[in-house]
Amino acid sequence: MHVPAAVAPTQAAPRPRIITLAPSATELVYAAGAGADIVGTVLHSDYPPTARAIARIGDGVEYSQEAILALKPTLVVAWYPTEASRALAARLQPLDIPLIYANPQTLEGIPALVRDLGNKLGTRTQAEAQAAQLERRIAALRPAPPPAQSVFIEVSTDPLFTLGKDPLINDLLARCGGVNPYANSQAAAPQVSLEAVLHLNPQVLIVSPYGGETLQARTRWWAAHGLRAARAGRLYAVNPDWLHRPGPRLIDAAEAICRDLRAARGLEATRH
Repeated sequence: MHVPAAVAPTQAAPRPRIITLAPSATELVYAAGAGADIVGTVLHSDYPPTARAIARIGDGVEYSQEAILALKPTLVVAWYPTEASRALAARLQPLDIPLIYANPQTLEGIPALVRDLGNKLGTRTQAEAQAAQLERRIAALRPAPPPAQSVFIEVSTDPLFTLGKDPLINDLLARCGGVNPYANSQAAAPQVSLEAVLHLNPQVLIVSPYGGETLQARTRWWAAHGLRAARAGRLYAVNPDWLHRPGPRLIDAAEAICRDLRAARGLEATRH
């Protein structure tokens, strides 16, 4: 009698073990469907809420290489090259542990990164669904009518800082019918003077709520200093975690800013 040979059971591929070195990297990995495989992250990775339970390996500027190696990662995801990330990459290279950067330059770069992470992490189906949804939202953005409005983005008050040479944010503004007067600055976040902003006379001012400051307080402050946009009610606030993290929630910021610029155009039209 013929006895069939035993079939060896197939072993499932081992789950990845991911370290993220920025909150945006954490959000991108979750969007790709692999959030449960993050074994270490940085201090301010707090979204989605389940990310708060992940072990911390640094503050986003400095990392503990020993803590990272102890977690036995198979992939490290950073935002952009820094001295600390380059030093970590040099330590990981002999161990064949890749360190990749997730630094989108356009809104479409965000769903593209989600897809790429899904391919790397074995979560292609989930990543494709999320990427397609993000692309639909990007395609549905409704800009304000032309001409483009000048938009000053306030990221801190004392001293006063704005966003400058930031291709991703400037791409967002352009899609909403806005233009950043500091887009050609050599710095990503230049310090500016009150007098310079008043001289530029931006049509719209956007602040991120921070440090207890409220939209009403900033509106009063700018109006008291003579900024016409504040006196005309064209000052708006956006969640800083949406705006300053180059991950999926930047699309939330884009939708909000497009609404604000359409509203600002409407206010401007009523004056004429």
